[in-house]
Amino acid sequence: MTDYLTIKKLQALDPSSELAFSGIYFIKRKLNKTAKNGNPYLLLEFSDASGTFVTNVFNNSNAFVTLDDISEGSLIKIKGTTRFYNQQISPDIYSVALFSLEEATEQGIIHQLIEVPPESESHLWEQLTHGIEQIKHPALKATVENAIQNHESAFRSASAAIAMHHAYRHGLLEHTVHMLQVGLALLPIYKEVDFDLAIAGIILHDIGKLEEYEGDIATKTTRLGTLQGHVVLGYKVVRKAAILSNLSEDLTERLEHIVLSHQGEKEWGAAAMAATPEAVFVSMVDNLDAKMGMVQRTLRNAPEGAEFSDYLPGLKTKLLLTPPNKEI
Repeated sequence: MTDYLTIKKLQALDPSSELAFSGIYFIKRKLNKTAKNGNPYLLLEFSDASGTFVTNVFNNSNAFVTLDDISEGSLIKIKGTTRFYNQQISPDIYSVALFSLEEATEQGIIHQLIEVPPESESHLWEQLTHGIEQIKHPALKATVENAIQNHESAFRSASAAIAMHHAYRHGLLEHTVHMLQVGLALLPIYKEVDFDLAIAGIILHDIGKLEEYEGDIATKTTRLGTLQGHVVLGYKVVRKAAILSNLSEDLTERLEHIVLSHQGEKEWGAAAMAATPEAVFVSMVDNLDAKMGMVQRTLRNAPEGAEFSDYLPGLKTKLLLTPPNKEI
């Protein structure tokens, strides 16, 4: 149905106008809050394939009771009135009803709802397996294969984050593959970096996120994710795979170090500072693709005609959306 507005289309509307609209969105996040006057309200983040928006629903709204009973990750149909706050869409919602993926498929709008990378899952998986094939050291290659094969289903579909970068279905796979492509391009320049260790580290650096997060649509941090974090969880996965593959003590220690240090800074979650050529390399490539992933997603989802994006916490700035003028 064409009368359902995507989030991208909502964001492109005139901020000075108040228009009635309807849309089909996922509840990505729902928080119960209390206003200064003591009244409860809901802070809600909605998502579809084109982006997200946040709005508040107060207890005097007809939609409050219905939304209070609906869990994160649910697909809903909403009706509301467009309002903007600080140039960001934050609509008033007055009607809510549950919607199903089956209905979305029947109505031909399923592609509007679930955000995925521009590249297909199958193509990304082919690129990942190609990367594994580049590892020449038998035990290192077996370590990577053991870890990936034991987590293939989750790895193919998982988000790479809740909000920061590659935070959508297949996002972890996309992030890993893009890091592989960067690594394969740059490693010939940095001959001090061991090729096999670096490629193995790139492929396994974020594997702990498969236990850190859960949720097919609305990604949440798990109990283990809160108590240990993906760096420690990934270290455990790598150690188990290394033992099964009879990887030497030295290579096991170096591969574990890549996982433990890839976050770059201890205040960002690293268990140690990168102290081998391979760990420094993987950490820098990870940081590059995380930031460029934010840029790519922002450009994909930018409202038509917008000059700057909203503030991006991961970049600590807004992003200029218009391409360079090369005709001057």
